[in-house]
Amino acid sequence: MKRGSLKRWAALLKGELLTVFFAARDPEAPWLARLVAIAVAAYALSPIDLIPDFIPVLGLLDDLILVPLGFWLALRLMPPAVIARARQRAAEQRGRLPRNLKVAAAIVVLWVLVAVLVIVWLVSRTGGGVPAGTV
Repeated sequence: MKRGSLKRWAALLKGELLTVFFAARDPEAPWLARLVAIAVAAYALSPIDLIPDFIPVLGLLDDLILVPLGFWLALRLMPPAVIARARQRAAEQRGRLPRNLKVAAAIVVLWVLVAVLVIVWLVSRTGGGVPAGTV
């Protein structure tokens, strides 16, 4: 893929991110579509990935596959009128992602909670204690 087409593709994804973001906030959007759109936007904006980027090949696959599939699903679940309004708002905002510190804090808290739950689960599966005789 040429460099120019990569830039166009990245710009398209950024536009779709805004579209999904505004569609999720539309009161006429069905609850399932809103839930999917919020999850996709949060994942796309989150610095924490399902598969860390430092893992060769697999680390970038989630960004190349999961995010576009999430956009597709979120937009597919939305009514056409909601998508049209969201695309219009995204075009007006062009290039400016809305900032919401409350949502950012909620995402960080959610990721920390997930990490704590995974650690608790791992500790409980491995016996969770310090081996006898090591203290």
